[in-house]
Amino acid sequence: MRRRRAPGVLLLDAGGWLALVAATLVLGAPLLWMVLASLKRPDELYRLPLQWLPAGPDLANYADAAQTIPLGQLFLNSVGLTVVGAGLKVALGLTCAYALVFLDVPFRRTVFLVVIAALMIPPQITIIPNYTFVASLGWLNTYQGILVPGLASAFGTFLFRQHFLTLPASVLEAAELDGAGHWRRLWRFVVPLSLPTVATVGLVAVVTEWNDYLWPFLVVDDPSKMTLPVGLTLLQNIDGMSDWGVLLAATVLVTLPVLLLFLVLQRRLVAGLTTGAVTG
Repeated sequence: MRRRRAPGVLLLDAGGWLALVAATLVLGAPLLWMVLASLKRPDELYRLPLQWLPAGPDLANYADAAQTIPLGQLFLNSVGLTVVGAGLKVALGLTCAYALVFLDVPFRRTVFLVVIAALMIPPQITIIPNYTFVASLGWLNTYQGILVPGLASAFGTFLFRQHFLTLPASVLEAAELDGAGHWRRLWRFVVPLSLPTVATVGLVAVVTEWNDYLWPFLVVDDPSKMTLPVGLTLLQNIDGMSDWGVLLAATVLVTLPVLLLFLVLQRRLVAGLTTGAVTG
């Protein structure tokens, strides 16, 4: 027979479900409205009383956005910079954390304290010295000017280091006895045992690179080198905030890829963030 649950527990469950539904509506309603509004004709956007569903799905807003700004080039720029930037952040975080945990390097505790300190520094503080450095190298309006200053990931290094401390030492000792060097131990043993954490750091890096706006906006004014978030500003300056349907269509193109990626990898994200929270 099933055990009857106490009224207090049922009340807590009901409160939790209500909070979950409320949070879903608050966070999901604007996204749903953005997608539906991008499919409406201009007269439907300003119609009162407000209607959620378009009379008929219309892709004219997407076509207008593609004709107004080089949407295809902006999309390719964002994809390329995101893939390269996120991949390098994961690779650098892996190698740095491996050195901090498995190599007897001098001052590694001091290096880890520097990594922790870097997590506490707002990125806005580094904008001026980074801009001066990039300008001195002649990297304004270049892809490397967008990419290079943000390659170091203190968050990735910290998360990988905390996870590596929980790995079984016997596996790496056996690999060392078999003649495996550090490079082979990292990619053949450590990385396969750390896939949830790798997915977490990779997803955070992808979202950060894809949504980055301020830094690409400062170093690039050539439309052929802009990313999608900066392209929205270009579209806004051209249309003058008058055609909301076109702006919403472009915003959907910026938001949808990362949202779909997050929905696919959300389980790995939670697993990676909780890895090492409880140790035996």
